[in-house]
Amino acid sequence: MTSSAKHFVLDQLAKAGVTVAPAPHAELNVHDERLYARLLRDGTLGLGEGYMDGWWDAEPLDGVLFKLAKAQVHDAFPRDLPLLISVAKARLLNLQRLRVREVGERHYDLGNDLYAAMLDRRMVYSCGYWAEATTLDAAQEAKLDLICRKIGLGPGMRVLDIGSGWGGFLQFAAERYGISGLGVTVSKEQAALANDRADGLPIETRLMDYMDLEGTFDRVVSIGMFEHVGYKNYRAYFEKARSLVAPDGLFLLHSIGGNFSSTHGDPWTEKYIFPNGMLPSIAQIGQAIEGLFVMEDWHNFGADYDRTLMAWRDNFDAAWAGLSARYDERFRRMWRYYLSVFAALFRARQINLWQVVLSPRGIQGGYRRVS
Repeated sequence: MTSSAKHFVLDQLAKAGVTVAPAPHAELNVHDERLYARLLRDGTLGLGEGYMDGWWDAEPLDGVLFKLAKAQVHDAFPRDLPLLISVAKARLLNLQRLRVREVGERHYDLGNDLYAAMLDRRMVYSCGYWAEATTLDAAQEAKLDLICRKIGLGPGMRVLDIGSGWGGFLQFAAERYGISGLGVTVSKEQAALANDRADGLPIETRLMDYMDLEGTFDRVVSIGMFEHVGYKNYRAYFEKARSLVAPDGLFLLHSIGGNFSSTHGDPWTEKYIFPNGMLPSIAQIGQAIEGLFVMEDWHNFGADYDRTLMAWRDNFDAAWAGLSARYDERFRRMWRYYLSVFAALFRARQINLWQVVLSPRGIQGGYRRVS
């Protein structure tokens, strides 16, 4: 098994253009020969865990992962058990509703020190907008301003942010556009820090499930949260959003999306990064909003997420000396792999970043797109 597994894996790597040691100028080094059988048995879970365990290294890591993604190497592998389990769990259960707070506790509550070191000064944990920006801070401010302009924010408006993180969007919108706002998150660490950082602005962050929200808001946004909703709940999510936005208001969805409709996540990502996460497709979003909203604008700037993730990884690497007292070496490798593999997937255009502007009844005279 080991010999045949090695031959198969090396063949797939060669087809992707990845050079393996001891070849000259090799990009990938295998430190444990058991890796080959592990990849056949466990698929993407085995690839990620193998890196975490030090069974392989690559330089550059994101470059090798990009080659694998671009060549769609995973499609050549047999269906592995972790993937089959992921598919079965997603079909039999509705874990996004059964375990609403799990992603908050396991990911967003890891430590505000980690995120403060990795993110921009406003701690915005979603794709920056790099059209004219040259720094992470500038890219995130450009993204926040783009959202504000897309939904036509003005003084006195009341805004809801579903999945508001550390409050960066509402802080920006209150400072620059004179709004008041409410944010909700399932992370206690995010809620606490967001309220500490409100600095007297008319904004509040609550620790609560979005399905428990009530009221009416002039504008509603959801930035980097829809990936946690789950395909069984897409319709209910948009029904809730429709009930919260004023009849003449706007709702902006900012979400990572996939090129194909899926009903499950990636086994490694689910286990170590985003439990119960999955990416929607254009078709799934379209079906879920039918009869609820008019789609006014759909903007894809997924290529900008590659640059954002690499900036986060650079910040993480630079801050590691100060973080290492709290996080061990296996965590460091896990986190670098997470940031690198997502950068690779965006670079290969396997996944996208969408901003979708929706109105309850359609804007009279039409929507004027901003950029």
